[in-house]
Amino acid sequence: MCQWLSFQSSPLSISYSRSQPKTSVCIFYDCSFVGFPLSRRLQEEEQQLRTSSLPAIPNPFPELCSPASSPVLSPGSLPPGEPSTGNYVSQTPQRYPIVKIFSEDGMGKVVEIPADMTARDLCQLLVYKSHCVDDNTWALVEHHPLLGLERCLEDHELVVQVQASMNSDSRFLFRKNYAKYEFFRNPLTFFPEHMVAWCQETSRTIPPSQLLQNFLATSSCPEIQGYLYVKEVGRKSWKKVYMFLRRSGLYCSTKGTSKEPRHLQLLADLEDSNIFTVITGKKQHGAPTDYEFCIKPNKGRGELKELRILCAEDEQGRTCWMTAFRLFKYGIVLYQNYKIPQQRKTLLSHFSAPVRSVSENSLVAMDFSGRIGRVIDNPVEAQSAAMEEGHAWRFIQYKNILKYILNVFFPSAVIHIAQLWFHGRITREESHRIIHQQGQVDGLFLLRVSQSNPKAFVLTLCHHQKIKHFQILPCEEDGQVFFSLDDGATKFTDLIQLVEFYQLNRGVLPCKLKHPCTVVAL
Repeated sequence: MCQWLSFQSSPLSISYSRSQPKTSVCIFYDCSFVGFPLSRRLQEEEQQLRTSSLPAIPNPFPELCSPASSPVLSPGSLPPGEPSTGNYVSQTPQRYPIVKIFSEDGMGKVVEIPADMTARDLCQLLVYKSHCVDDNTWALVEHHPLLGLERCLEDHELVVQVQASMNSDSRFLFRKNYAKYEFFRNPLTFFPEHMVAWCQETSRTIPPSQLLQNFLATSSCPEIQGYLYVKEVGRKSWKKVYMFLRRSGLYCSTKGTSKEPRHLQLLADLEDSNIFTVITGKKQHGAPTDYEFCIKPNKGRGELKELRILCAEDEQGRTCWMTAFRLFKYGIVLYQNYKIPQQRKTLLSHFSAPVRSVSENSLVAMDFSGRIGRVIDNPVEAQSAAMEEGHAWRFIQYKNILKYILNVFFPSAVIHIAQLWFHGRITREESHRIIHQQGQVDGLFLLRVSQSNPKAFVLTLCHHQKIKHFQILPCEEDGQVFFSLDDGATKFTDLIQLVEFYQLNRGVLPCKLKHPCTVVAL
């Protein structure tokens, strides 16, 4: 319904009738004023009329209003020019920091994250969004293309803080890193006895558990020692010196292998620095070997003169220095990061037990993997067996469906092109780069098309931090093509069968196939 306003002598003088309930205001002009715009005075009177008719609203926050401690929010207390029908407080949506993540194919994804999100949480988010397999081997990589440096962020590091210290050309990469915590499983592979000072002083072999306890305990004082090439500041030359890595920092001896304090010179402080892998060693710095790494200050501007560039004799030496740097800097925090996924898996297993109905209580779990069947009494083992059976069944169905689709719609294609471990036509150097990036642990592998023989394939495998190549040759028998790694002694109808066999059996390989090199597209 409308409220009626009557004009006295001009449209600037109006009277208001309250005879009917107020729902809206209608203003009628004299015919001679039709089409004439409202003057400023009429607008002010209309605004005053509307605000004066508003009821008093109880104020839930009197301390925020003017006048101070006013219990009632009156229309007159509104700021001038503010519409009385809108929100009294402007609510601006909270903006989270923006982080851009890149995959190996160069594609990026922009993600808004809270300021306290860790690298582990961001990896979990990307795994969920990209539909990857969550096996706790994904890592966030800090990549500096101009400097030729990169490092994997620790799981507890805050992404926003790391991004604040990066240059404009730097970026985050999302990739696999199987070696992130491998030193907890095989410490002797990462810490050879000739590089651990404690082993040299005691002249005895140390058990792996005792070795890790010495590195993690704050009371012990382990040392990593050995020769390293150091690039002199402002020069292109390299100098070979004897180094000592302790909790307090990295030192070099100015007199042979002497450990006397007067002969030690501090090169880098662990607390204020991070250790990076140099990915353009020989090309950019003229390094004497391919096993280069760098210590970069956290608050530096990213210039070459601020970097401490070092070079080891072999891959095992570089891995030892870099792993010890991480352990000395973070200590027990790294072990906690390593145990969190296992604790989470154990915790979830208590809530994932299916609810059995009354009719199912008469059923028992059986194991038919041996020559005779047996009843599985342990409920945890029974649940694990059921989950493995379900995963195996789904994998077989998926493989059969995919193979059927490829054979029907793409007659020239084969089933292996859809596998994560198949990388197509890449070079030997590219396969080395991928293996290096994803950890160089035993059993890390990929398959690619051979460059010398287009009909053959190559298995690239890492063993004892060395990369080896094995050619897979096709062989024909009774008109059918097979694939073999051992000159036809063991034949397979496709590459999937070959990979599955060597995942269970070492055969002619130095070790089993354990970790496929995976490249994900964000």
